Amino acid sequence: MLNKIVFDLETQKEFAEVGGRGRNHLLRVSVAVAYSYPENKFFVFEEKTVHKLGELLQEADVVVGYNIVDFDYQVLQPYFNYTLDSLPTLDLLVQIERVLGHRISLDAVASATLDAGKSASGLDAIKFWRLGQMDKLKEYCINDVKITRLVYEYASEHGKLFYKDFFKKKEFPIHLPQFVERVNKQKQISLF
Repeated sequence: MLNKIVFDLETQKEFAEVGGRGRNHLLRVSVAVAYSYPENKFFVFEEKTVHKLGELLQEADVVVGYNIVDFDYQVLQPYFNYTLDSLPTLDLLVQIERVLGHRISLDAVASATLDAGKSASGLDAIKFWRLGQMDKLKEYCINDVKITRLVYEYASEHGKLFYKDFFKKKEFPIHLPQFVERVNKQKQISLF
């Protein structure tokens, strides 16, 4: 069995506090969650233990996420002494954007495909952090990882996904690659 990891993270700060988008490396991790397929288990990391997430990601055959290349990896990079773009990565948003030609939210895909949406927003997660509501924050991030995993599994099994475009549900084909491109495209690994 491949060592597949699905992960997501939440931040301590908003974009406005760090000078806008494009400065993701300054947002700081509040909590991160990883789901391990081989262990069938969720792992939760706070900022002080995020180095353990780095170890888990380095051991992965493939890291699956939603917008992890343009967001999560950039937030995490200051914590690690290796380059995250060297990880074998399957970013679902990158795959969806290749098909549709534009980006859509995880919530738009999940609610239309799974009839299940996100339990809160990224801004809510920052509020949970500031109020010290770590249980709510962890629960929210675990839910995001669950949803990402289910979207990934649905796309893998059915070769399609759905999204809500205003009030209309739209279907689109999605064929996840038979390989995972490393973000820097230096190496490819076989998934099947």
